[in-house]
Amino acid sequence: MGRKRGNSAVNKLFIWVRKQSIKVKIFLAVTSFLSSLVALRFLVHDTNQFFVASEFVHAAGIILLIYKLTTLKTCSGLSLQTQELTATFLAVRLCCSYMMEHDIHTVLDFATLVSTLWVIYMIRFKLNSTYNEDLDNLPKYYLLVPCAILAIFIHPHTYHSHMSKVSWAFCVYLESIAVLPQLMMMQKTKMIEPSTARYVFALGLARFLGCAHWIIQVYESAGSYLFLLGSGYFWLPMVLLAEAVQTFILADFCYYYVKSVVNGQLLVSLPPVEKKFGMNK
Repeated sequence: MGRKRGNSAVNKLFIWVRKQSIKVKIFLAVTSFLSSLVALRFLVHDTNQFFVASEFVHAAGIILLIYKLTTLKTCSGLSLQTQELTATFLAVRLCCSYMMEHDIHTVLDFATLVSTLWVIYMIRFKLNSTYNEDLDNLPKYYLLVPCAILAIFIHPHTYHSHMSKVSWAFCVYLESIAVLPQLMMMQKTKMIEPSTARYVFALGLARFLGCAHWIIQVYESAGSYLFLLGSGYFWLPMVLLAEAVQTFILADFCYYYVKSVVNGQLLVSLPPVEKKFGMNK
């Protein structure tokens, strides 16, 4: 009975939040985000650990996909576009990491890239009969071209080669929007099966950790961290903006995922866009 009362209280909270205006929802989201940052600031002393944790969470999401593909023998609901965009920025970042860092990030990027390529292979050749190509129709060049152009003009200025700096910036920008095809595909289907939902939730958690690193660094340096690298002081603000953009676009899905888990639902249900933003008549 106690568990049922607890679930009921949480359900009432979700119902109350859903009834609020979009301004109140944004205020609550920002407040929750800042509260989480404060908690992380006091719990974790080395903010560089956020990046490692972020990459581990991303790898865990890939493992969930592998489990789905090998056990259920279906790729329904998965966006091949997102997987190929992910493989693109991972491959470029791996090259940059090999030339610039040679650390744990290089190893994690390599493992994640190999796993992502395996997922792409399964979708394209082994389970292509279950792939929903008609729902996954966002052209990749819509995302690749703007990221490449932005990277040419805004990138870090370090002692590394110009190509390495531009490539690194390209990875940062592409990573922030690579999940868009998956989110658009899920919005079309409305109902998302558990493995895909857990994978996207893992991406959201990974991006939150990455965004937390930058924000805490800026706070602890009283803002001076924003201007450590980059011509015209644009690079690090752009990194922070890219992290914030991806965290924002994933936050909405994470809300509905947590709500579904609390309600004990196996499938995550997304409402129409009009209903989510209070646009229904």
